[in-house]
Amino acid sequence: MLKAVILIGSPQKGTRFRPLSLEIPKPLFPIAGHPILYHLIESCARLRELREILLIGCYQPNEALSRFIANVQQTFHISIRYLQEYASLGTGGGIYHFRDIIKSNVSDKDVFFVINGDICADLPLVEMLQFHRENVGDKGFTILGTEATEKQSTNYGCIAWDKETHEVKHYVEKPSTFVSTTINCGVYLFSKTIFQILSETYRNNQQIYNETTSSFPSYDVGFARENIRLEKDVLSKLGGTGQLYVFPMGNRFWTAIKNPGSVIYANRHYLEIYRMYHPERLAAQVNPNSPTIIGDVFIHPTACVDPTAVLGPNVSIGQDVTIGYGVRVRESIILGSCVLQDHCCVLYSIIAWNSTIGPWSRVEGTPNDPDPNRQFSKIEKDSLFHDGKLHPSITVIGNNVSIPGEVVVLNAIVLPHKELDSSSKNQIIL
Repeated sequence: MLKAVILIGSPQKGTRFRPLSLEIPKPLFPIAGHPILYHLIESCARLRELREILLIGCYQPNEALSRFIANVQQTFHISIRYLQEYASLGTGGGIYHFRDIIKSNVSDKDVFFVINGDICADLPLVEMLQFHRENVGDKGFTILGTEATEKQSTNYGCIAWDKETHEVKHYVEKPSTFVSTTINCGVYLFSKTIFQILSETYRNNQQIYNETTSSFPSYDVGFARENIRLEKDVLSKLGGTGQLYVFPMGNRFWTAIKNPGSVIYANRHYLEIYRMYHPERLAAQVNPNSPTIIGDVFIHPTACVDPTAVLGPNVSIGQDVTIGYGVRVRESIILGSCVLQDHCCVLYSIIAWNSTIGPWSRVEGTPNDPDPNRQFSKIEKDSLFHDGKLHPSITVIGNNVSIPGEVVVLNAIVLPHKELDSSSKNQIIL
């Protein structure tokens, strides 16, 4: 029986994604009209043998998550369950904690996928499974890899591997110096043997925990007793043992979702994937009375868009959005129930739920794209501030924000429930 485990994290993680994650869990944030999790589940659904998907995280059960799970089960006809951790257990701790559920109905010869829930990609899961069965089998585990620039590779887990056998010779998580341009995509194929390794890691962590707390009873070790870091505690020890292999995903799209800039980048590529595989999801200019569509645009069926509006390229319009006369939107995501009034302009921005942009106003951010002149370049993980100033990036308007007419909001982050009364540039509006 083939299963997939998706690690959706906890509310304590993803702080760089705020204020977008203040309203809903980060994995449910919509990109190209669907939540991040939806795209990952859709990739898993291409595996014909897949029978169950387990979501592991530390989010409290809520209506949005329950409704999402019910909807995707009906859409893909796959059993999907949410397993809540009692504390944030790391990327490996949740797998170990729920090992009995994961192992149920899985034979010794079966494998299961583990996927990080904060990535967006055109995942080659079918090809990865075929590679594992033909080249790895009982020898060990498979990790999905992609290429990065030499400088950017140190921001990720680095994989040094044999190009002929695909064996991982060395794995280092975020090394201080260059190791390899092949990086970890956060997608793994494990057999039940992984639980033996996790058990050994758990016992070692328990020993460290007990020694620390017995010597320093008041000392806060800073993690739960079952906390296991899959990358540092497990993968780094498997390199060079003949048990870990890499499947390179080639030139397929992949990005980690860490900040709003990566959302706009992912939106563009998912819309491109729609054009190749699901053209029915994209808006089309069917008659002269429909809005002008440039490039790839997603418009929710419930949205009301004036025929004089110009949308695109790479725009997603959410549920119940109203777009007025002469509005221009480009490289942006407009979330549910927003109102864009006449002649406003939105560029390289994310407008969160129930916000209003006044007439003749301009909301604009700065593109945060990978360097087009460097092969395999990824989005830079810049800090929020540079030389004491807000780093120019995507403009983010939080939910329930009201922007008046005839103002300019440039390279700004506006927290929820604000009413602006003037223009803003390079500011965080609290």
